[in-house]
Amino acid sequence: MKKVLLDTNFILTCVKQKIDFFEEIKFMGIQILIPHQVINEIKKVASSKQKLKSRENAILALKLLEKNKFKKIDIGKGHVDKTIIKFTKENKEVIVATLDREIKKKIKGQKLVIRNKKKLEVV
Repeated sequence: MKKVLLDTNFILTCVKQKIDFFEEIKFMGIQILIPHQVINEIKKVASSKQKLKSRENAILALKLLEKNKFKKIDIGKGHVDKTIIKFTKENKEVIVATLDREIKKKIKGQKLVIRNKKKLEVV
């Protein structure tokens, strides 16, 4: 079974654009991996003094994570983006769901992206 690792801005953007990423990814037959570090970043946004809309999206994202099934993984200590890149270099079969240009550039394998603000696609 294929696996996809979701990063923070991917999850928050899906919530913001009202994309049911859990349903779409399951429909593709792909297992969802979310690092503890990503969940912690979302919690920080939810409890931060950022814009109200950002906090609301993060709170909604946490509720979605509670309701849906996915595999929590530990990708190591350090900056989350760097540990995602390192993890995917060591696990080449894992697809990465990200909108981060820096991560996209450094990862050679497949990526899950948002097309036209509403559709998920593996490229």
